[in-house]
Parts: sequence; structure tokens; C-alpha cells
Amino acid sequence: MIVAAKRDGETMAVIDVTNPRFAVPADPDNLRRLLDASSEEERRRRRVPRFIMRWMLKRATKRSRLLRDMFGGTGAFLDGITTYVMKLGADNLPASYDNPTERRIAAMPNLTLLRLRTQQVARLVADGLGPELTAAPTAPLHLINIAGGPAVDSMNSLIILNRRDNALLRRPIVIHVLDSDEAGPFFGRNALAALMAEGAPLAGLDVTFDHRNYNWNEPASLEALLRDLNAAGAVVAVSTEGGLFEYGSDDAIVSNLQALRTGGVKQIAGSVTADDEARRQMITASRFKLIPRGLNGFAPLAERGGYRIVQAETAQISDQILLAPV
Repeated sequence: MIVAAKRDGETMAVIDVTNPRFAVPADPDNLRRLLDASSEEERRRRRVPRFIMRWMLKRATKRSRLLRDMFGGTGAFLDGITTYVMKLGADNLPASYDNPTERRIAAMPNLTLLRLRTQQVARLVADGLGPELTAAPTAPLHLINIAGGPAVDSMNSLIILNRRDNALLRRPIVIHVLDSDEAGPFFGRNALAALMAEGAPLAGLDVTFDHRNYNWNEPASLEALLRDLNAAGAVVAVSTEGGLFEYGSDDAIVSNLQALRTGGVKQIAGSVTADDEARRQMITASRFKLIPRGLNGFAPLAERGGYRIVQAETAQISDQILLAPV
């Protein structure tokens, strides 16, 4: 198992969705079982009176660092490292989280769906990039990850492409992480280095990790980056898993999409929070400012930004979409 260090020195497993240790089987039967298990978990939770649920959560939080990180803070966003730990699965937790309580939490269907979300976004990007890279065999490749944290979806897009046809990636590659967080990109940089080591999935490739502080309400720096990439004749793909499309305001989403459209970006992949009643209740009970738009609520924003949804996959908690210019 490949590992990399966090900012505090603790190591964590590096997620590779092509590795059976992390891959979520996405065949229709397994996907249906996973979605049914998540729905049943939600139904059981709704049957518990709210005051009892609050008492149970408070009690469990005392025994679980993961729950404290998820529910004990005051911020409106779930930080990149905690989100990453939630995706690892019960058998891959770092030492500071590895106890029976944490393993039970990490094995919950909803957390498996988070890893499926990463897997789906990574594959959407890889599927969309294949033809572009074939048509431009010498152009540099730049992956822009908005609110990406460790940018594990971008790395997995490269892993998937490299397994399919490693000749496609024999070019300079940069992963640009546009995020105000520091801890997530710190781990991401180390994770990329581990993936590029001899014998690892990205060995032999020329990949650079570039972290830039970014406020999605002020997309001027994104516009400047795109101008530079256009001047270099780069192939550009964008992703935002668990980021802009789930937490951003309507205006922020539209302004970023308009900047990407003006910059000539041909494909954008991301996750959109589901708008079903169970998801709305979960958001109401949490501190996180997720916006449950669903596909129907997001599509008009995409159109205002100059894009349309060309593909969508569900992980029940969210829909993963691929956008193309209108």
C-alpha cells in the first residue's frame, strides 16, 4: 500500500481507485446494493427521535476523532483531510483514527459513497481527456482542481489514463489545486510524489503539483491562469469534487464557469449535492453549508455559465457530472 505524510508527520494510505483495496465495484448490481444500504441507513436514522439522536451523537463523538472532526468544528466546510480520511475505508485508516469505533464509522455506506464520488469524477475526467490528448500528442496537460484539497481525483484521473494508454501522458503535466486550505494540498503533494516513485502507478511521468490560494468568489486569478495556459497551447481539464458545485453560491458557480468558458476549457467534472429529502434533512442537522441543488437545479446555472451536462452518474449523496461547452 502506498502511503504519504500529512503536515503533522502521520502517514495515510494514498487512494488509487484502480486498486481493489479502494475500488468501489460500479456494476449495476453492486451499485444498487450500496445505494439500498445507504437508503436503509437513512431510514433507520430518521426513525430515531431527534433528541435521542443528538444524545447518541454527542456520546459517540467523545470516542471518535473522526466524528469530532466532522461535527465538532464551527466552519461551514468539511476540511480536505477529514474528507479524505472518510474515503479511506475501515481497513485503511491512519493510526490516529484506527480503533473499533472509527472502523465502524468508516464502514458506513455513506462514506463508501464518498469514495465512489471520487472514483466517478476521476473516470469522467479521464474519459473526456482521452480524445483531447490523442488529438494533441505533444501539448502539455494541465488539470485544474477547484477546492480540491489533496486533489486525489486529479491523481486518479492520471492513474486511469496511464493504465489505459501510458503514451497519452508522455508530456509535461501540472495539477493546479486552487484552494484556501493548506493541509489538504500539503498531503496531496506528498501523495503525488509517492505515486511517482519507482514501481508506483505514475512512475516515469513528469507531473508537478501547484497549489494556489483561491477564493472562488474572486475568479480573476483563475482567468489569469487560463490565459497563461492558452498561450502555452495546453490541454486543460477542470474538476471540483465536493467543492464549488456543492458549496458555492449561484453567482460563484456562474462566474467561475464563465471564466472557464472564456478560457476555452472543453470539459469540467464535478459533484452536485443531491436534492432528495434525506439529503436535505442531513444538511439541516449538520453545520455544513452544502446546497442541495440536484441536477435539475444545477443545469440552469451551467447554461448561464456557457456549459451543459453531457453525462451524469449517481452516488446517491451527490450526482457526478461532466460539462461541455454549449
